Amino acid sequence: MTHRKKDRPAPAAARAGFSTATAYRIEADPRRPSEKRKRRGRRRPDPLAGIFEEEIAPLLEANPGLRAVALYEEMMRCHPELHPGVRRTLERRVRAWKARHGPEQEIIFRQKHEPGRRGLSDFTDAGVLGVTVAGEPLAHKLYHFRLEYSGFCHAAVVLGGESYVALAEGLQDALWALGGVPKEHQTDSLSAAFRNLKREAREDLTARYEALLDDYGMEGSRNSRGRAHENGAIEGPHGHLKRAVEDALLLRGSRDFETVEAYRAFLAGVVSRRNARNRERIDAERAVLGALPLRRSDGFEETLVRVTSTGGFSLRRVFYTVPSRLVGHRLRVRLYDDRLVLYAGTDELMTLPRGHAGPGGQRGRVVDYRHVLPSLRRKPMALLNWVHRDGLFPRDAYRRAFDALREGLDDRRACRRMVDLLALAHDRCCEVRLAAEIDRCLGAGGLPDPAVLGKRFVAKPEGIPDVGVTLPSMSDFDDTCLNGAPA
Repeated sequence: MTHRKKDRPAPAAARAGFSTATAYRIEADPRRPSEKRKRRGRRRPDPLAGIFEEEIAPLLEANPGLRAVALYEEMMRCHPELHPGVRRTLERRVRAWKARHGPEQEIIFRQKHEPGRRGLSDFTDAGVLGVTVAGEPLAHKLYHFRLEYSGFCHAAVVLGGESYVALAEGLQDALWALGGVPKEHQTDSLSAAFRNLKREAREDLTARYEALLDDYGMEGSRNSRGRAHENGAIEGPHGHLKRAVEDALLLRGSRDFETVEAYRAFLAGVVSRRNARNRERIDAERAVLGALPLRRSDGFEETLVRVTSTGGFSLRRVFYTVPSRLVGHRLRVRLYDDRLVLYAGTDELMTLPRGHAGPGGQRGRVVDYRHVLPSLRRKPMALLNWVHRDGLFPRDAYRRAFDALREGLDDRRACRRMVDLLALAHDRCCEVRLAAEIDRCLGAGGLPDPAVLGKRFVAKPEGIPDVGVTLPSMSDFDDTCLNGAPA
């Protein structure tokens, strides 16, 4: 057509590289071939004629959220004459109807994040990972902290559910591992921490959280209740984190860990590898983060308890044992998510693993056989009907041993032998090895005998090396110093 502006049809066609006949055909009708093609009509009858506009469209107008598969099943029920192959036709019609008449949908507005501006905290259930500790399922959550700009993340195992203590400890661990403080900290309104609390307790919890933010110089913000998308910078990464942990568990070949600490170390390794991929962005964001305070804030709850004559104390519907020498004493207890630290005045006495009440408010217990062993040695029959007996046994092998002893011996001898087994485990520091021997004995159909098993855990004299120590003469020491050589 450019050549046609100056030349006749034949020379213009020759210059364009096609025939003269084609040039005259274009002159007669300049439309493109696609514009000349007639639209193909329907070649077979419409299977939804008299049904879609009359029945399906009104249903969609009344309930725009109806799925095509639900409409298909309803039409097949109301019109048995329809062929099952009409499903794809129905789905295309419903999709086209929603494009023209459907409701407005939610739009995601992607945000531009500012370095050092915001860090987010949230809890996510980790039961889907199927982690076990010493063969027992570990019911836990993950505390997840993430920087909005660089993607730095920190994860911690939470055993006691969502609480201020778990949040405070996890947040501080994340900030000290990061080495800086963002300007703002956002959460999902801490609804789990406020639930079922009286007004005074809620106000106290809010004051403690605000004090924690003040210590670190952060502003607190919360997304609206029920608006998870407002916390999208961490809600989505929950799934990425758990998928990374799942992959690491598959590569490890086992989901069982010896201790909770071993699982925590495994999780820290997974998180560390994820942060290594974003090292450049994290380093860039660190440069604009605020400074950490001189020391950590109190990330615990504190209360007072009195040790009763039962050899322990109850706290938050959980019974804890302590050494009997503390009976009658008033102790100060600091509660963390996974442990209790006991103080007598200002002196730290010991650390106990934290227990939690069972489902439905059922009382829990944390019993250490070493605490009650001296009293059980004097009164072994107390073991028979002790209300906390099931929590006494350090491993399952000891529990099965007591059941076998009760079946094979009278109650008095069974209790005495069981107490002797626990004493052997304590005195010879062989709890794990003794459990293996008990398993072997029970597997052979016998009853564990402390007198026989005790011979296997006696230190052999010939195994102790004879170390000779020669003391230097004090006169040699004086001569060395007087001669000016360094002592």
